[in-house]
Amino acid sequence: MHEILVLYYSHRGSVRALAEHIAAGIHQVPGAVARVRTVPRVSAVCEAVEDDIPASGPPYVEVADLEECVGLALGSPTRFGNMAAPMKYFLDGLAGAWLNGALEGKPGCVFTSSSSLHGGQESTLLSMMLPLFHHGMLVLGLPFSEPALGETRSGGTPYGASHVSGSEGDSAPSAEEIALAQAQGRRLAEVAMRLAGSR
Repeated sequence: MHEILVLYYSHRGSVRALAEHIAAGIHQVPGAVARVRTVPRVSAVCEAVEDDIPASGPPYVEVADLEECVGLALGSPTRFGNMAAPMKYFLDGLAGAWLNGALEGKPGCVFTSSSSLHGGQESTLLSMMLPLFHHGMLVLGLPFSEPALGETRSGGTPYGASHVSGSEGDSAPSAEEIALAQAQGRRLAEVAMRLAGSR
C-alpha cells in the first residue's frame, strides 16, 4: 500500500470535513491509502500551544509523514486570502525537509474553506501552492472534465477543492463540494500511484 498524506488545519471543522472527503477519494484508488494528519494551533508569537497529542481527531504531523508519503493534499481555512497561521508556521519549519528533498517529485494538491462565497478561496489555494513548488512537488488542480466544477454554486475551483461554510461556519459541504473533494483525492492518488510505480 502507498500512503498519501492528507494534512490540514481546521478551526471550526469545515476543512476537516473536506479532508475526510479527499481521503475517501484516495481510498477509491487500489493500492492507495490516506494518512490523515493535522497541525496544532499557534499563539500570537507563533509557537505551538497545544499538547503533543491532540484530544481528538488525527495525530499531529511529523516530518516522517512527509518523507514516507507518495503524495500530499494540503488544506487550510482562508484567512484574508491566505492560509491560516498554524499551517504557515508548520511549513516555515520545513527547511530540513526542503534540503533533503523529502517532497521532491511527489504530486500535491491544496484545498480550503471560507465563510463567504468571495472570501479569498482562490488566492488562498494559490498561496498554498507556492511552498509545494519550492519543495519540488508536482502540483495538481481539478480539471473541468469534473462535471461538478461547472455545476457548483458554492465551493469548488480548478485550483483545488473548497467549501463555503457560511457565516457561522456550520454548513455541511454541498453535493458538488463533496464530489470535487473526492475527485481531487482520487486524482492525487492515481497520479501518485503512477509515479510511485515508475520509481
